[in-house]
Amino acid sequence: MRILIAFFVALVSSLVQAGPQIQHWIAPTGAKVYFVASRDLPILDVRIDFAAGGARSPTGKSGVASLTAGLLEAGAADLDEEQISGRLVDLGARLSSSSDQDMASVTLRTLSSAEEKNGALALLRAVLAAPTFPEAVLAREKTRTIEALKEADTRPDAIAGKRFAQALYPGHPYGNVATQESVAQIVRDDLVAFHQAHYVANGAVVSIIGDVSRSEAEAIAVQLTEALPTGAGAAALPAVALPQRETIKLAHPAAQSHIHIGLPAMSRSDPDYFALLVGNYTLGGGGFVSRLMKEVREKRGYAYSVYSTFVPRVLPGPFQIGLQTKREQAGDALKVVDDVLTKFLADGPTAQELAAAKKNLIDGQALRIDSNAKLLGYLSLIGFHGLPLDYLDRFPRQVAAVTRDDVKAAFRRHVKPEHLVTVIVAAD
Repeated sequence: MRILIAFFVALVSSLVQAGPQIQHWIAPTGAKVYFVASRDLPILDVRIDFAAGGARSPTGKSGVASLTAGLLEAGAADLDEEQISGRLVDLGARLSSSSDQDMASVTLRTLSSAEEKNGALALLRAVLAAPTFPEAVLAREKTRTIEALKEADTRPDAIAGKRFAQALYPGHPYGNVATQESVAQIVRDDLVAFHQAHYVANGAVVSIIGDVSRSEAEAIAVQLTEALPTGAGAAALPAVALPQRETIKLAHPAAQSHIHIGLPAMSRSDPDYFALLVGNYTLGGGGFVSRLMKEVREKRGYAYSVYSTFVPRVLPGPFQIGLQTKREQAGDALKVVDDVLTKFLADGPTAQELAAAKKNLIDGQALRIDSNAKLLGYLSLIGFHGLPLDYLDRFPRQVAAVTRDDVKAAFRRHVKPEHLVTVIVAAD
């Protein structure tokens, strides 16, 4: 049986289409560039990432990173917010920005025809290098953000998420979350300083995919980064320390308890990444075929949905189990979750569960890279985290190579019960 399973997984792996040919170089500006030529459509996709995520916000001013990213399009050079928006409409281009705890990203999609491409790239250059952060727009966005936080502070899911982050990373930048008070303290000079310090040329990761040649891609990378601030960029974040096991109960009138369980567990470059990915599919990442779903929902009806997930970051990101259940049965649901996790840590997946997890992950890879937009995300991932250029080709092979012993050993290294934090909002 084991031989048949191994043969099947190897066969599936061999049939997965090879990933795109990724070219990589360092631009004269110091930016790291990742490029895939794709001539099928007259489209160009560009993304630029910086180590400018929420963990970099100044002490006491959590929210600076997200406001900086969000206001890049609010004004640039001699253009105001409406002019930038109108220009994008005229060019038929799309520009967006986002941030998480590790990075801030700006993404452009444009036609590859000369007039549209050149106009869109010039606009992107201005937004990246010369944002004006207008006072009036900042005031508006601060008010909007504070009102959103005020509303979120009434919802049990948002309360649980915020308290969970703080409990997992006490005293660490990953535990800093925006509050009404921290956002209220932010002034325009904070955004200007944050941009100057973190949106630097030699810290930029430029991902390009689409209807351009290598030489054109080289010119684009220089064009977009040569006017950026210069500087050392982001310093290394402090090491993550594991919290002590505790249960935090927060009062709330909701009929259902919102429960988060977890600990800091895995960085994106961790050697155990694939073993944890495969194992988590069986534990709680595989939807209705996962053990948590079967035991908590199907057998006992304690929750409509229950899941487990790893959120890899530059430093160890959270391993998290989440569910909602009637508050009067929260204790019973937690006991089932603990039993499932304890058994999984002891025994790992069965041979059949392991084969099913591998098959799903390998089969699903083709759908995860079936568009330029999705590939752009992978270029960003590879560049920002320093993964191998052939990562997409390696993926099915590395998934297929995972054994039950690999899963058990990886989970025991990373999911330590003595460090699990449980947060319950609407607890009796």
